[in-house]
Parts: sequence; structure tokens; C-alpha cells
Amino acid sequence: MLVAAAVCPCPPLLVPEVAAGAAPELDAARAACTDALGVLAAARPDLLVVVGPDDGDAGADGTRSYAEGTPGSFRGFGVDADVRLGADGEPDAGAVTLPASLAVGAWLLERTGWADAPMEGLGLREPIGAERCIQVGRAVAARAGRVAMLVMADASACRTLKAPGYLDERAEPFDREVARALGAADIAALKALDGGLARELKASGRAGWQVLAGAGEEAGLTGALLYEGAPYGVGYIVATWS
Repeated sequence: MLVAAAVCPCPPLLVPEVAAGAAPELDAARAACTDALGVLAAARPDLLVVVGPDDGDAGADGTRSYAEGTPGSFRGFGVDADVRLGADGEPDAGAVTLPASLAVGAWLLERTGWADAPMEGLGLREPIGAERCIQVGRAVAARAGRVAMLVMADASACRTLKAPGYLDERAEPFDREVARALGAADIAALKALDGGLARELKASGRAGWQVLAGAGEEAGLTGALLYEGAPYGVGYIVATWS
């Protein structure tokens, strides 16, 4: 059963070495992420599942699993920095590497010294429908007696003229509703998110939020919104369920 969840943004810019001179702009988001991971640790999970968007190969169901110990890197962003998904386990023999979202999650966990439970990664590749996401979430919740989830997810990328997706007036209301739903642990609202609109607004976190909704169906958790902002014109949300 799901006993706790944290939702954090997944831009590589969250890593100060990647952000370089712009790093201070995300200090508040990083601090909120640290607090969110503290909520996961306090829940004493048997297993932590780190979920995020994945541009690589995926199975027929739109997902790909990553074992504990899988390496990741920020070299593609001009930084000589590597991470691993947890301290245990060995990298897959096929030279599998973490997608950027899970690499950021691994960096957050390393940064906070996570040693509270074994972990695994789950990548989500578009297009993956809402119902499939909900089914995946139910399966995640059944993986152990006490499951925690770290959902790496960005909201819209269309909040300003200089945003990656340019300005779209629908973006701010969309992000506001997602932040409300995550902060209230409103499972019905997350299930009902418009996947088409999310794609138009370049909100990469839609699938992860709906996986969380499926995982949390029977959990009865309470939500808290720790951070909501739009640096660089991209919606970043930090929330916890416990």
C-alpha cells in the first residue's frame, strides 16, 4: 500500500552545477524538495519507487523499469557529474542509463543521504493514457507492504513569452489546478486531467501524477503543497502525501 508520496519538479536545472549562475533562482524549490523527501523517510517505507517521464525505449505498456544501482549522468547538459539510483545493486548489463527525470530524482536522493529503503525507478513514455497510468499506479502500490513514491514531474512549459513552449494563457490555470489537486490529494481531479491539453502545454508530469492517483486510491493520504512557481516560464510544483 502507498504510505507516502512526494512530487518534485524534474528539470536538470535543479542540479546547481547544471544551472551554474542561475542556480539561486531554484533555491526555494530545492529546499521544498528536501522537505518533501523528509516526509517519505518519516513514513518508513519498505520500498521507494521513483517515477518520471522517459524519452527512451519503453515496453508495450509505455513503461520501463530501472533497477537500484542504475547509473545516470548530466554530461549531456555540459556537466561532468554522475549519479546512481541508490547505493545498492549493480547497473544493468545492457548499459542502461537513467532518463533525465530519474537522474534528477537520484541526485535529490543522494543529496539528502537517502538510506531509508531500497528503491527502483519507473520511466513513463508518452503517449500513455490515463487509464493505463492508473493501472500502473495500482501495481506500484501493491509492490510492497509499505510503498513510498517520488514522482518527478514538471507542469506546463508555457507560462511566459520566453518559456520553452512560448506563452499560452491556458497554462497558468492548468498549473494552478494541478497544484491544488496535488496539495489536496484530490485523486479524482488528477485522474480527470486532460491529457491532450497537458501535451499542448508541454506538461511532462501528467502521466506521473495519474500514476500517483492510481497508487493512492485506497491509501487515504492527506496532501500538502510545499512550493508552486514558474521559474523560466515552466511550472514547478512540490507536494507531499502522507
